[in-house]
Amino acid sequence: MTTIDGVTLRRILDSRGNETIEAEILTASGGYGRACAPSGASTGIYEAKVRPCREAIADAQTRLIPELIDLDSQDQRGFDEILHIVDATDDLSGIGANIAVALSLANAKAAASAMNMELFQFLGGAFVDQTPLPLGNVIGGGAHAVGATDIQEFLIVPTGAGNASEAVFTNALVHKTVKSILVARGKGCGKGDEGAWAPHISDAEAFEIVAEAVNKVQDETGIEVRMGLDVAASEMWNADLERYVYKNAKRTTEEQIAYIAELVDQYNLVYVEDPIQEEDFAGFAMLTEEVTGRDTLICGDDLFVTNVERLEEGIALEAGNCVLIKPNQIGTLTDTFETIRLACDYGYETVMSHRSGETTDTTIAHLGTAFGCCFLKCGIVGGERIAKLNELIRIEEHF
Repeated sequence: MTTIDGVTLRRILDSRGNETIEAEILTASGGYGRACAPSGASTGIYEAKVRPCREAIADAQTRLIPELIDLDSQDQRGFDEILHIVDATDDLSGIGANIAVALSLANAKAAASAMNMELFQFLGGAFVDQTPLPLGNVIGGGAHAVGATDIQEFLIVPTGAGNASEAVFTNALVHKTVKSILVARGKGCGKGDEGAWAPHISDAEAFEIVAEAVNKVQDETGIEVRMGLDVAASEMWNADLERYVYKNAKRTTEEQIAYIAELVDQYNLVYVEDPIQEEDFAGFAMLTEEVTGRDTLICGDDLFVTNVERLEEGIALEAGNCVLIKPNQIGTLTDTFETIRLACDYGYETVMSHRSGETTDTTIAHLGTAFGCCFLKCGIVGGERIAKLNELIRIEEHF
């Protein structure tokens, strides 16, 4: 029997030492699922809204959990619909997106467990034969490491890796090589929220260092590694000035587009996330057109927030060609899947992503595999990051 027999909610710590919510669901046959809600530092204004953990749990215990008991855990759509009905808001502020995502993912895991299946297989991954490539953060600044680079994340992805294990270890080698270059240059090597190095250097020097590290690792391993960025442009946008404000520059939208396009050419960037602020679909479209013909993904995170309606607007304007997928932005597995399906229908790539405030929950490794995402963005080091990377390696053993 896959009917839900018990639901537990508790407060736990995330990687930043903040409270978050963990959910456990038990089925009548002993199926068991546990999932946790992550949190972001640079959050989009259109994301689903969280509630304080103590308050959200107390409310869920009286209003929500009784409605979930005796549901069939295999009916994920029905389960998620109950979450929305009880919530009765457009942004999950009624029950809290942190409650919703933890419960929704825990339910899917309980159903998979009851069927004695891996989660990626239960979610439709029976014919999947590869995992997403890991997209990792090697130098970081912005909202994740104040005082470091303006650009929030300097990313790498081992596009030439033959399997998950090779990809994971290649990223780790680049991360180590970046540190050795920083040390040789006399730069500090503290880390940001996601385990990236966070030295007090300029964006230009960060590009130089990452490019040098990538070239060294490619020469050593023979595996192609490409660079990418998470610009987090909404964090730089000053609406009063109508400029993107960097430490040493202020750029209009047109200048920002030209700057990013130049970086794409200069560093052969395979991926650029949030290069334009979250309310500028037109600017996204202009940049996407500017880099047409290159194999570069222009990815919307704050622009789309894993939301079907936001993505529909982007598709109509041809804004971007890739969607970052964060289940906690939209709150339920069903809503996450609908966004991925819409993206695939219109030729947009999808990237499954962690958040800066994470737990050791490995669910996104399964979601990224089951839903055919090209990349899994989850950092390179740190227990909460390597939990997901090691899970990719384990998942691949099933192919």
